[in-house]
Amino acid sequence: MKNILNTLKAGLIVLVFTMGLTLESCEEYLDKAPEATITAADAFNTFVSAQGFVEELYACIINPAMVNWQDDFHFADEFLMNITWMPGTGFDNGDYWVWQTAYSYFKTAGTIDTSPTNPRSKGLWPLSWYGIRKCNLGLANVDLMINATQEERDIIKGQLLFFRGYFYHELMIAWGGMPYIDKVLQPTEEMRLPRLNYRETALKADADFEAAAALLPLKWDETEPGKRTIGANRQRISKATALAYQGKNLLYASSPLMNRESTGNAGFNTELAKKAADALSKVIGLCEGPNPPYTLQPWASYTDMFFKVTPTRATPGGTEVMMIPLVMDQWNMAAANIYQPGKVGNNGMQLSLTANYVKNWGMANGLPITDPASGFKESDPWVNRDPRFYKTVIVDGDQMCVSTAAGNDRFAQFFTGGFHRSTANSNVNVTGFCAKKYWDQTVNRYDNPGGKYQFMVPSMRLSDVYLMYAESVLQGFGTAQSRVPGSITAEAAINKIRNRATLPNIDAKFTASKDLFMEEIIRERAVELSFERQRWYDLRRWMISGQTKYKEKTSLEFTRDTKGKPINMVEKVVTTRVFDEKHYWLPLPVNQVTLYPEFKQNPGW
Repeated sequence: MKNILNTLKAGLIVLVFTMGLTLESCEEYLDKAPEATITAADAFNTFVSAQGFVEELYACIINPAMVNWQDDFHFADEFLMNITWMPGTGFDNGDYWVWQTAYSYFKTAGTIDTSPTNPRSKGLWPLSWYGIRKCNLGLANVDLMINATQEERDIIKGQLLFFRGYFYHELMIAWGGMPYIDKVLQPTEEMRLPRLNYRETALKADADFEAAAALLPLKWDETEPGKRTIGANRQRISKATALAYQGKNLLYASSPLMNRESTGNAGFNTELAKKAADALSKVIGLCEGPNPPYTLQPWASYTDMFFKVTPTRATPGGTEVMMIPLVMDQWNMAAANIYQPGKVGNNGMQLSLTANYVKNWGMANGLPITDPASGFKESDPWVNRDPRFYKTVIVDGDQMCVSTAAGNDRFAQFFTGGFHRSTANSNVNVTGFCAKKYWDQTVNRYDNPGGKYQFMVPSMRLSDVYLMYAESVLQGFGTAQSRVPGSITAEAAINKIRNRATLPNIDAKFTASKDLFMEEIIRERAVELSFERQRWYDLRRWMISGQTKYKEKTSLEFTRDTKGKPINMVEKVVTTRVFDEKHYWLPLPVNQVTLYPEFKQNPGW
């Protein structure tokens, strides 16, 4: 930590105003020359200058899809990658040290880059500490805003508090409890802060999120400061976003892994789960009340949350996404190509969606495929599935390109020995499935070579709020019919997400049992939040990552009959992920944990 903190303990002497929240917005806040040397009083004299200071924190949000053009942030059971030097392969082999050396959103390869201005060399570890330092600098100087209204001071302070809690949350969920630095450290100050346990760290972050929510606006466009950039405030942190992260932070702290780290008890902490449910119920109340800040994306435009194909490369997000990373580079074609068969995307790297993960998508009647009443047919496995299946998964025979010039690439040939699985074809699909959540038929080397397209991995969206609420209510109050007073029940929250996808309500057989309802929450999160940087964290916090069904990555081997239907289907284990007790936490850098005894390494590393 010292090599990072030495950098971050430098005084506030330069503000680098390099970007707004999108490439085309917020220019009013960015009117200082990048080389301008200013004092703290200069920086915080007015709202405009103070917001310029805050802007850089938005750039510290890691965009996993933009780190060196890579999309290997799927570390659980979702994908197999054909490139062995990427971190996902290292994680499969049990090598978690790889986060420090490979290209990943934890830390990019090479020298630590604490500059948030380079979209291709960001790392969660260095930028989180950088952001925390910046938040503390801001909070120490916010009283210097003498030429600002109270509303303006509240908004600045609210953002700083939010981001401090947010960066700690991101550190905690990967590495565990941390020293909670809530003041400006001086260059001469000896670093002896001990690691807090997870609960202690999370409660300090909770206080930051709660204070931030009290200060932040519900809608920026309706505030006097927000009117300076009206229409361009979509990505700014709001009251609802702060409450959503407050709930997420508490839900994680209540989860078995985090509760065990804090108390030794590997079950859910009901007290923290109830607190999480309360915070999340407030978000639901705001979003189901008058003038809602966010609403569930209509089913007809569901994919707008994840990608947009427009002449202007419009930023996705729709009505539902509450927080996304900055669009710092509007050329995302190469990143999306990683989800496609190699020839379609013309990319040397490829993610093959595992057959085991595809089983999470149930049937159109709402039942899992393992339920005898679901209607699932082994002889016709891709019909009458959950409607989200067809927006997320590509199976054999599906159209992948519009142009007839695509030839054999126009339709997926995923059967064993087919064109896209043949060993004679470079960059083959090895599992029989592809993911299409972040691209559509026109996003390929035949139809859209100009790349007028943008995709984004959401950091927080309203669907997740409903799912987290259902889980926290269940674990805090005990049943699917439980609720936070004045809010909806846990099962009603799940049904909100299912009904949006045109599925019926969850079957009563799953709501009568706490364990069965939790199994449906696990499956629902796998489907609705697929490929959104959730799965690895979820399996770990529930302490089920070590179960065989979550360690095995499988392919589907099959041929076609004369009508193109799959026959002779055999599920084959391609690899079994190495997962031992120590893999519940990432290892901390050796040069950090050897600085002083109070900053301890994670168990087993």
